Amino acid sequence: MKYLIVGLGNIGEGYRDTRHNIGFTVLDAMAMASSTSFTEKRYGAVCKIRFKGRDLFLLKPSTYVNLSGNAVSYWLKKENIPLENMLIIVDDIALPLGNIRMRPKGSDGGHNGLAHISTVLATNEYPRIRIGIGNGFRKGAQINFVLGKWDPEEKKFMDERTSIVIDMIRSFAFAGIELTMTAFNKAGKVTPPEEEPAQGKEPSN
Repeated sequence: MKYLIVGLGNIGEGYRDTRHNIGFTVLDAMAMASSTSFTEKRYGAVCKIRFKGRDLFLLKPSTYVNLSGNAVSYWLKKENIPLENMLIIVDDIALPLGNIRMRPKGSDGGHNGLAHISTVLATNEYPRIRIGIGNGFRKGAQINFVLGKWDPEEKKFMDERTSIVIDMIRSFAFAGIELTMTAFNKAGKVTPPEEEPAQGKEPSN
């Protein structure tokens, strides 16, 4: 069985380790853990991982986030992969830092990459993992925040969260989305280090 795992992000050294590139970061870590590397091909960098009888094609689109649908559509057709076997990894400012949420479908939530994918595929019914990057920015500063780099504490924390996302990807391919959501979505909720409640106080929701 084949699966297409797409991590959204922007190409170029200036975007490395930025919040918007968390999809690239996850796939880079997954490829490294599997002792493989990406090859530049049409519409993106690709590598293939074999996991328990499944072929996982990892794709980092080279179209920039806002045109991600072009790469996704091309590789789905090229490898003849059904839509339900595709998984998109994306950043989300609506989720607290480090929170991880898998869904089988849904709106784009204001994310231009998901919006373009939904437009090109003419559906929003495809699996995705949203990774919270927080919303610690002033009004009007969203773009700089999203395209900004992690501070050292955030990066260490998100590197730890990345390993959970990789486990979710493997589970998605082997056990399916429903069992993966049951196993991981509750565990995906965390309190980031800088948001830990004061001693003796309950966290606010």
